[in-house]
Amino acid sequence: MFGILASVIDGILVGAVYGLAAMGLTLIWGVMNVINLAHGAIIVIGMFLLYIIVYSLGLHPYVAIPAMIVFGFLFGIVLYWIAVHRVIGQAELMSLLSTFAVNMVLIGLGTAVWSTSPYNVPVSMPSISLHGYTFTGTHITAAIMAVVIAGLLYVLLYHTRIGKAVRAVANNREAAELTGIPTTQVLAMAFGLGVALAGVSGTLIATLFPFTVLSGDAYQLKSFVVTVLGGLGNPAGALLGGVALGLIEGLATPFMPVSWIPVVEFGLFVFCLIAFPRGIFSFTKA
Repeated sequence: MFGILASVIDGILVGAVYGLAAMGLTLIWGVMNVINLAHGAIIVIGMFLLYIIVYSLGLHPYVAIPAMIVFGFLFGIVLYWIAVHRVIGQAELMSLLSTFAVNMVLIGLGTAVWSTSPYNVPVSMPSISLHGYTFTGTHITAAIMAVVIAGLLYVLLYHTRIGKAVRAVANNREAAELTGIPTTQVLAMAFGLGVALAGVSGTLIATLFPFTVLSGDAYQLKSFVVTVLGGLGNPAGALLGGVALGLIEGLATPFMPVSWIPVVEFGLFVFCLIAFPRGIFSFTKA
């Protein structure tokens, strides 16, 4: 019985990181109505940035966290002006094709540099043992960092002028422009924030599991599931949705092969679209 509880706790810890990853997707989706299909590739960039920092620079893995936030934000702004700015307000298919093209370019470049071989970044952290089960320090640390970063995002969005501008543009761009808000710059900043969140989640995931250039697809699917659970454009709901997804994974893992987990997740995705189109945790949206 405690083995199932341990699996659930471990799933919740990982789920917090899923929630952080989904925050980047839901922020971009909610603010500018763009579905970022490069989300998974950006998560992979975070993974390999950690690998470079550890093996090329010889630094501690968690040093990559602030580096990825800064790099991801700047990289996101560049991506916005190259691939997203011109398709804002156009048919949704345009943004899908544009971000999918970015996704393919990033995967192609990553494959050329690192191939599709698996990589891992060993991280040594103190663990906690209870009743013969071990909760690794990396899982605990990653969950804590995810919650802290999510909290900082909440403060930014709801307690700063910049955050108020982002929410104003998300609610009504035309009205925001009439009040003097530079909406184009706000959209670029929001996209940069979304990319930074995706990248830093990849950095945290790389401390937990092995990864390849192609790992982003699985985490992109999880992010879509979490976004549907949490509600469109709802970062707080995304965190709760990530924890819920981790909880479901933790409950399912002892009873079925790991290969069936994506099937469960996709089934949950379809069920939520039908039964809760506004999100199960949409009540958390301010």
